[in-house]
Amino acid sequence: MHDPVDGPPFRWELVGPDELGTMLDGTGEPSLWFMPDLVRCAGRVLARSGDGDLFFVGRSLDSMFDLLSGALADLPAPNRVARAPFSFQRRVVPVRRSKWRRAPLSAEERAAARRLLGGLGITPHALARRARPAVFVDVVDAGGTFTELFTLLDEWIVESREPWEVIRKKLRFVGVTVRRPSSPKTWRWQQHEPWTRRLPARAVLNVSLDPWVWSYFGNHQTKLTRSFRPGDWLAAAEGPRRDEQTRQALAEAVAVVAYGRSGDGRRALARAVHGEPALAQPWLRSLVSQLNKL
Repeated sequence: MHDPVDGPPFRWELVGPDELGTMLDGTGEPSLWFMPDLVRCAGRVLARSGDGDLFFVGRSLDSMFDLLSGALADLPAPNRVARAPFSFQRRVVPVRRSKWRRAPLSAEERAAARRLLGGLGITPHALARRARPAVFVDVVDAGGTFTELFTLLDEWIVESREPWEVIRKKLRFVGVTVRRPSSPKTWRWQQHEPWTRRLPARAVLNVSLDPWVWSYFGNHQTKLTRSFRPGDWLAAAEGPRRDEQTRQALAEAVAVVAYGRSGDGRRALARAVHGEPALAQPWLRSLVSQLNKL
């Protein structure tokens, strides 16, 4: 048996970074070469959130979390962003000849995942009673992480006997996909996942991102926390790394938050929303107005 984990891996609080100490001493000026694409994508994610609370799954979009944490700080509107740093990567097992799948989550791992989601205020009971949608955001290739997360929630909802017809209206998924030429034959992950049809129309949406930026965030960017895979959900929490790569990554993250908090950053985010159909809705018009005033 394992002791339960108190929460996800440690990550510094960057909106009010009083705890950084000397971590940034001697670090170089970060190159925010990705910022224009990140801002455009983040604005569209906001617009397609349905006025929901954003939960960034895994670590790939930590920079979008940092940007929006800075931009939405101190706004009167109750815009909330949080990290749900789950990874569902684990060993694969054979199903039949030439067929493989990920090993099922153990009972302990499912219980740990539920505790961690509960720490974010995501439980069947809370979902059925929340006023705003819970919006899960992640980079998406084939949609495997979203499928695993939905399955985990679905089983929990069935066991809890909370009303699915209410909860389905409180769940949204926004996938950040690689930008490709669009055509009727374009492969769209959500069209191949049956669970997406159980949610209302426009509850599962995509926002495209430049391929180089998508690859940087998803595959190459140094992260401030370790990967949080199912085996780690039951492991003792680890403290922050303090190596040179981590310190430089921290400097980049701090710079992203600072840009988000700046007037230029907030106005750029407001401009990124232009052209989105949701601008017809009062909540988004109000948010754009608030961003432009700061």
